[in-house]
Amino acid sequence: MTKTFPTWIFDGSPIPDPLGHGERAVKFLRALKHPKNLARGHAFRLDPWQERIVRRIYGPRHEDGTRIVKTVVLLLPRGNRKTSLAAALALLHTLGPERIPGGEVISAAADRKQARLGYAEALGIIRADGRLAKVSAPVDSKNRITSVRHGSFYEAISCDAGTQHGRTPVFVLADELHAWKKRDLWDVLRSGLVKTPGSLLIVATTAGRGQENIAHDIVDDARKVARGEVDDPSVLPILFEAEKDEDWRDEAVWHRVNPGLAHGYPDIEGLRQLAREGERRPGDREAFRQLNLNVWLDHSADPFVDMDVYDEGASPVDLDALEGEPCWLGVDLSSTTDLTCIVAAWRDGEDGYIVHPWFFCPADNLRARAERDGVPYPVWAEAGLITATHGNVVDFRFVENRIRDLCHRFDVRDISFDPHLARNTLNTLMEEGLPASEMRQGWMTMAPAVKELERAIVGRRFTHGGNPVLRWCFDNLVVRVDPAGGRSFHKGRSRDRIDGAVACAMAVARASAGSLPSIYESDEWSPELMVM
Repeated sequence: MTKTFPTWIFDGSPIPDPLGHGERAVKFLRALKHPKNLARGHAFRLDPWQERIVRRIYGPRHEDGTRIVKTVVLLLPRGNRKTSLAAALALLHTLGPERIPGGEVISAAADRKQARLGYAEALGIIRADGRLAKVSAPVDSKNRITSVRHGSFYEAISCDAGTQHGRTPVFVLADELHAWKKRDLWDVLRSGLVKTPGSLLIVATTAGRGQENIAHDIVDDARKVARGEVDDPSVLPILFEAEKDEDWRDEAVWHRVNPGLAHGYPDIEGLRQLAREGERRPGDREAFRQLNLNVWLDHSADPFVDMDVYDEGASPVDLDALEGEPCWLGVDLSSTTDLTCIVAAWRDGEDGYIVHPWFFCPADNLRARAERDGVPYPVWAEAGLITATHGNVVDFRFVENRIRDLCHRFDVRDISFDPHLARNTLNTLMEEGLPASEMRQGWMTMAPAVKELERAIVGRRFTHGGNPVLRWCFDNLVVRVDPAGGRSFHKGRSRDRIDGAVACAMAVARASAGSLPSIYESDEWSPELMVM
């Protein structure tokens, strides 16, 4: 069992409720009706594991009577009825005892279709109960339900609904946060919640892919709270997730991470069918692991290397200590509007490597580029992980100057370029006497580079310093195999960037050869000798 597993949901341990607000919330939910419950009376179904969650949110209090829990992170596989529970909690704050006169209750989703599902769930509960129907006023065109008596309202919105500045929510449900393509709405709602005392944020999501998104940040922070690495009683982590290395076909794992299975949902035969299909089709297997077992996957469904193994090389890189060591540069200039990268590689012992990247992108429309690629370019630029060059294209002169600086600082033996987009830069540096060379991106050239890079990473002989931009590039990799068994790098999706990984492979390949003379050690060197 994982260290983050919420054992308190099942162990029967006491949950403090000094003011009775936990009991009050449970009574309200049990009094609701649900149109999809075919049992007599259509009572809203609140199973024991769900009841424990409700009591844990609303029961515990500070000495001044305020609620301890401010943020709930609910990581739950598909089919465990989190939509119904979330809708009921939204109504608890709109029409129930947690309401505040005029309070805004917001359900936010990735798109309009997903937002509509949450609204439809809440509306169905209201229409199934004549008492609630009399005291509420739905506005279907706005996905809004208003309390006639108190003026509080529930509204379902989406990330693509435009600006939401000025909101003052008392309750926010962030639905399927892993699917949000940008964080603008998240930032607006989070900042709005602090305007009202006693506000509550619930993040209800299944697992996602990759680490460069707000959902991974929130879930990973909740993991730290669950493991006791962070002491923050205001965050309640409820994380039902399988480990990456667990047997995805083991039904005991299914039952542990799907709390509803003990009560008949999701359908066990349906899960068995998905598992059988996953044994035949790798893509279906990965979807099953992500959506039904909550395994947080890498971007690529068929990654170049296990990213957990890659992460073992995140030890800090001391550039000052490497100034006197032989160094090899790989440069991927890419398109003038996309990511450009320089990677320096040094030998580490007989069979290891140390690398350090420098990334560049256009400064104009940095946020739009972040939304297109789904990664935080502005945050990376502010942290110095990316250099944003002036204008709407990468300034190659700036890149050339950085290469000159690196050659001045380090003992650079070779600067490898893909000549496709680098002819002018390559010629300029060669004319200056710098050791620039071509490294074409064909099978014959890249297959050995890919093989050597993989050997170093898998052998734990690859130190990269934990640069998140470089990690993203590696996480995006898809490897293609030619008829002779040679392998090369490709993007998983059109918006993915792999430039850093490509430059890294080039630098490591040159460092592996290690036979090119330093321009500072030989008078016999000439640019012509460096051209492949």
